[in-house]
This record gives sequence, C-alpha cells and structure tokens, in this order.
Amino acid sequence: MSPSDRVDLSVQVGALRLRNPILTASGTFGYGVEFAHLVDLNKLGGIVTKGISREPIDGAPSPRVCETASGMLNAIGLQNVGVEEFIKTKLPVLQKYNTHTIVNVFGYCLEDYLEVIHRLEDHEGISAYELNISCPNVKQGGMQFGANPSAVTEVVEAARKAAARRPLWVKLLPLVTDIKEIAHAAESAGADALTIANTYPAMAIDVKTGRSKIGNPTGGLSGPAIKPLTMRLVWEAGKAVKIPILGLGGVETAEDVLEYIAVGASAVQVGTASFADPRSSERIAGRLAEALKEVKAFTVKEIRGRFAGENG
Repeated sequence: MSPSDRVDLSVQVGALRLRNPILTASGTFGYGVEFAHLVDLNKLGGIVTKGISREPIDGAPSPRVCETASGMLNAIGLQNVGVEEFIKTKLPVLQKYNTHTIVNVFGYCLEDYLEVIHRLEDHEGISAYELNISCPNVKQGGMQFGANPSAVTEVVEAARKAAARRPLWVKLLPLVTDIKEIAHAAESAGADALTIANTYPAMAIDVKTGRSKIGNPTGGLSGPAIKPLTMRLVWEAGKAVKIPILGLGGVETAEDVLEYIAVGASAVQVGTASFADPRSSERIAGRLAEALKEVKAFTVKEIRGRFAGENG
C-alpha cells in the first residue's frame, strides 16, 4: 500500500460525513446535473445547488459576469427554475449520484423560505439545506436577513422548525459589523453549520461608455481577491461558535483548502474557479492527498485548527 492510499480525506460536517472536504458552491455549478458530463460528481464531498426559490426567477439583465483583476464580479439575480421544477426535473437526476446534495434556499420574506423547505421535506435525495440569508427582506424595508442578529435569529429559528428531517446550514454575509455576533446568533437559533461567506458587494465600470460592466450597477466580488478577507472571517467566527464552518472564497488549489481548514473550517466550497475550469472541484479533490503529505499529515483532521492565532 502506497502512502497516498493511507491518507484519509473524509471529514465530518455535523451529522454528515463527506468523502472529502470539497463541495461546489451555490450559484457556480448550476444544479450540479449540468456538469455531470465533465466532472465525476461521485468524487466530490458534495454539491450545493444554485439557490431555489418559491417561484421561478428570470434573474438579472445581461451581462451577468465580468472578469476583474483578481476574481470575478457577478450579478445573476438569483435566477432559478423554482422549487416545483427543481423537484420535478433536477432532483431525480441528482439522486443517481453517490454524493451529498445540499439545496440552497432563499426568499424575499420569511414565508418564502418556509414554503420552499416544506416542499423539499417531502422528497428524498437531499442531505441538507443551505439557507441564503443575503436576500433583502421585502417586509422589513429591504434590509438583508443576514445583516443583524435579530433578523438572523428570526429566519433561522423558523427554518430550523420547518427543516425537521435534515441539517440546516446558514450562509453568512461577509460585510457585517461583527461576524462573531452573527455566527453566534445563527448557532443559537439552530444552525447545524455555517457557510462563510457570500460574495462582497462591488462594482466595475467601463469609463468609455460610462456604464457598468455587468447588467446591474453593482454585483458580488468573488475569487482569489477575497480569500484573505474570508479566511479572517472563518477564523473569527470559529472562535465564537462550536458548529462546523465551511469556508468559501478564492479556493483554487488544494493548498487553499488546507489553509481554510487550518484556520478552523471543516470543509470548503469551490466557486469562481469552476467558471474558469469546470473540473476545478474534482482536480482539487484529486490533489488533496498529496498536499496533505507535503505538510506531513495523513488526515484532514490533523490540519484543522493548526493555526493557533499567535506567532513565536
């Protein structure tokens, strides 16, 4: 048996055991099924679907993405087929693969979230829900659900009651006053894990035309530029909660994965890298065993929390 055969890449995220800590990020990998001819989905720790809403949404005007100096700006507008069509046409295909399917759920009011979860609860093939609380609460003046602890508590508590069958992950905003306070609110309200974090509000313009480079005036920044920022958020939140954290932001290599795990993440999600190379998630997963050996570790658990936060 070679040394690489002895490496254990499995990780535990709450009640879920993943074959490795690599998942695809919501909004960057479609519903998963569109990439099945390019990526061996069975080699991933899991797939997080694009956000699913109560009703179909057409999304933002094009162009929806543009390249930046160190990443990507996007404004997709939460385009999706809606929960009924997802159940009818997407979920049956996902059920054929031996990997975890996590369904990202969003809404513009509390009732939206609950209705989507209630509809999904009746169906098999879903390992967990990921609650996107980056949406504007239309009943509360448009402030994002994830922007303050009281709103986080309200939506997570209600979703936790609705999601009786499955774990509930909560995807946090990056630009908040105190990530520790928001993370603690989500944990106290019943979150089983946290995804940290969503994209950063940003913009890019074409000075020749005086227009935005995407269809909306602003969008969300992702990719390598945000990795150092998000790693700090993962580390800070990890000191405030006991539930697992999934790191998300600028993961392009196996070394990026280990860095996130070293600051406290249990797993990571690959997002923007899939736009440049749809096979990125599988490639990173395939390189992870060798990367572990290079830092003299044979399990992912040995790396977790290796960064103590002090030098010397």
